Amino acid sequence: MKKHLTRLLPNGHISINVVLLMVLVLIASSTPFSRLLAAELVVVAFGDSTTAPRGELKVFADLLQHELVGRKLDAKVINAGVGGNTTRRAMSRFETDVLAKQPDIVIIQFGINDAAVDVWKTPPAVKPRVSLQEYEANMRNFIRQLKSRRIQVVLMTPNCLSWTPKLKKLYGKSPYLPDEESGFNVLLVQYAKVVHRIGREELVPVVDVYTAFEKHGKEKGRSVDDLLLDGMHPNRKGQQIVFELLKASAPFKMGSTSGETR
Repeated sequence: MKKHLTRLLPNGHISINVVLLMVLVLIASSTPFSRLLAAELVVVAFGDSTTAPRGELKVFADLLQHELVGRKLDAKVINAGVGGNTTRRAMSRFETDVLAKQPDIVIIQFGINDAAVDVWKTPPAVKPRVSLQEYEANMRNFIRQLKSRRIQVVLMTPNCLSWTPKLKKLYGKSPYLPDEESGFNVLLVQYAKVVHRIGREELVPVVDVYTAFEKHGKEKGRSVDDLLLDGMHPNRKGQQIVFELLKASAPFKMGSTSGETR
């Protein structure tokens, strides 16, 4: 948050948004006040391909950067999403891609790759790439390392998925249910539930992307497909929903904003 206290409005007063965000981060993460004055606000978005940059599409990290700058904050949002990552693979880059950036806030979203059962292989896999138990352990490891450094954590559930012809060809067999609209989510929903439990037990906010997408798909005349590029990755509309949910969560919430957090 470098130079926040010298960033003045035309009337000579410090922006109330600057003060409020500094106080929120200070309360939520117990970050020493001297650290808040010493550097810019650094946010790291840590995840898989649903977090990672995607060409010209503005992903939620891009939208968050624009939002924070719009609040007159000296802020930098680092996108540390890597396609194909499970929590196991992400563990090997946690030090360099997250901790080394000395962030104030870290957003964590994994699950789609962890929960995937590669039934398209020969012979077909019969278990998820990362078990539910290991996934939980890895997520808690990330959180506890961050909290030990007084870094605020925001968890996000993975977005739910939707069948496409290509995905059904690859994954359309047990344990998945290709004849059911939500049959591609039979395992993923359990990973999303674990994120909620971790959030409650570790006392960190959870942004419920999974439920938001699912609710959209249940509304009349709508489908989860409306929010996805390819049955997996959020499109422009989906990214906007993720951003709105994130913006309404601690420590990003400012005033009255819409979104669904837990």
